[in-house]
Amino acid sequence: MLQRFSLPLLLLLAGCNGGGSDSNGGTPPVAGSSCSISQREAELTAALAAAPSEVDFSLLLQRDDGLSYTYNRGVATPDKRFESASTSKLVSAVIILRQVEKGYLKLNDRPQDQLASWPISAADPLYGITLAQLLSFTSGLTDEPLCLNAGAFNFASCVYNIGSNNAGNGITPGTQFYYSGSHLQVAGQMALRARGLSNWSDLFGEFQQQTGLFTGSAYDLPSSSNPRLAGGMHWSGREYLAFLNALRAGQLLNSASMTEMLKDRTASGVSITYSPARESIGEDWHYGFGLWHECPSSSYNCTPGSRISSPGAYGAYPFWDRAKGYVGILARQGALGSYNKGLATYRAAATQVDAWAACR
Repeated sequence: MLQRFSLPLLLLLAGCNGGGSDSNGGTPPVAGSSCSISQREAELTAALAAAPSEVDFSLLLQRDDGLSYTYNRGVATPDKRFESASTSKLVSAVIILRQVEKGYLKLNDRPQDQLASWPISAADPLYGITLAQLLSFTSGLTDEPLCLNAGAFNFASCVYNIGSNNAGNGITPGTQFYYSGSHLQVAGQMALRARGLSNWSDLFGEFQQQTGLFTGSAYDLPSSSNPRLAGGMHWSGREYLAFLNALRAGQLLNSASMTEMLKDRTASGVSITYSPARESIGEDWHYGFGLWHECPSSSYNCTPGSRISSPGAYGAYPFWDRAKGYVGILARQGALGSYNKGLATYRAAATQVDAWAACR
């Protein structure tokens, strides 16, 4: 998951490794169009070859009309497996929202409704935490206990520790956004209890079987018995792109759930207490359910839901540009805290990506 680091701004990032490309496009220009897909792809490939990156990477794109493009640098391929870091947040949120759709949970459910041993008392403001606040990171659970990174620890016991460590912190749920792994861990345990399951792997396995997605992936960090739902997957770029396409096509959530997921949950009345986007790139991104509402500005002035993403601390960057009609993922694994370097790689070619997407 994204950690709290003081990192250089994007403008300080530089350097480039050798390159190689593999384009799955090559479609001739649409009749009457003034652009050439082949030319747009050549321009995009050149921009990516010159983009700064300290590690090899793949960029996979797909438009809403099905046209796709892939670029590989070095030994990276669409099937290479990477640690997810926070890219798993969006996946976990979708899996939990599917349990809401099925009637096992409600967005206004509280932890104590599902967890008999929840350690926060009725006198504590945190007693009012809802599932919606957990999914939007506004629950007030700011402390992350060490057990989140201990593979031998029991998942349910670690969730109990989250409650204990945060009890009495004085935060009123819904008033602060704090980017942390604790929120999703509690939400996941609520989903498991609502389903009568003991392991997240059971719920993820059901998701794999029902959707045919992430068939070669796993929540296995720090272990399969105690995975971090906010940052504990292994996946390939090809698998993540398929997930984004299914989400875009409405195959994973119904329209009501999509509306809830895509709402700006950090708008009026919510103080953004900790945001990696603010600290590492100086931009004021907002948050929905397991996803960022991107905004390349120091003060949020963007349309919520126009471009959403779930980048990770190793620089992987999955996104859905809903305004321009394409999804994509920059698949890579740099050092912990290189979130902004992955974003810098993508943005070095963002103009060319948009031109490719607009060539119809």
